Amino acid sequence: MLYWVVKAILYPALRLVFRPWAEGTDNVPREGPAILASNHLSFADHFFGALLLPRKVVYLAKSEYLTGRGIKGLISKAFFRAVGVIPVDRSGGEASERALLTGLRVLGEGNLLGIYPEGTRTPDGRLYRGKTGVARLALEGRVPVIPSAMVNTYELQPPGTIVPRLRFRPGVRFGQPLDFSRYYGMESNLLVLRAVTDEIMYALMELAGQEYVDEYAADAKAKAKALAKANAAGRRRPHGRPASDAQASDAQASDGHASDGHASDGHAAEPAERQAS
Repeated sequence: MLYWVVKAILYPALRLVFRPWAEGTDNVPREGPAILASNHLSFADHFFGALLLPRKVVYLAKSEYLTGRGIKGLISKAFFRAVGVIPVDRSGGEASERALLTGLRVLGEGNLLGIYPEGTRTPDGRLYRGKTGVARLALEGRVPVIPSAMVNTYELQPPGTIVPRLRFRPGVRFGQPLDFSRYYGMESNLLVLRAVTDEIMYALMELAGQEYVDEYAADAKAKAKALAKANAAGRRRPHGRPASDAQASDAQASDGHASDGHASDGHAAEPAERQAS
């Protein structure tokens, strides 16, 4: 009930201010369990992904949205609880299994489950590799997957931006339901899970018109963060050399010293051999 109250309050305001649009809403079943798999461009996706659907969508989202502190944390917690978001722990291992069971429970109750296969927001507007949890949910729950492509929300509210840029109209395109019944009973096969996930991501790429990157978004973010940290450290060096240049010079110097002794060569090669094995 609270979901529809909040939507009734937000819908007129959001539609008036942001002028959202949607295509293919007829592809979303009006009843019965199904998965709504979406790309994740911006925090704004939470507002516009299901806004123009006549049916409630239950989303799985990171637990941090409901555990924040201060005024911002309280507002975030109240909003996400009101719209039916279920928090999940993304730390992996047993936490991932619990998230899977939560998703299956939502589907078992006949609900429409919303999920972001990329696992996190894109760092640069491109579409990143999907995690196979969406495939496991589809196969174990034996439900169709509706690709849901968010459009313009990255431009509307890029990472780190608080105030939306109103010249961009947020939109969503719902694709034809994807039927994976040919794979039912094969949810423990890793190759099948990857194939199903890639098919979903390809459908999203086609709908959204995004460039695809065969890398996990979380890994891309970690690399960018490490590079920024290294460059910041480089600016603090006495000679002002970027960290990457300094590291390259240090590596060349080390190679030169190592070549002077056979023992150094042997020790240097050992870790590489272990990594290869």
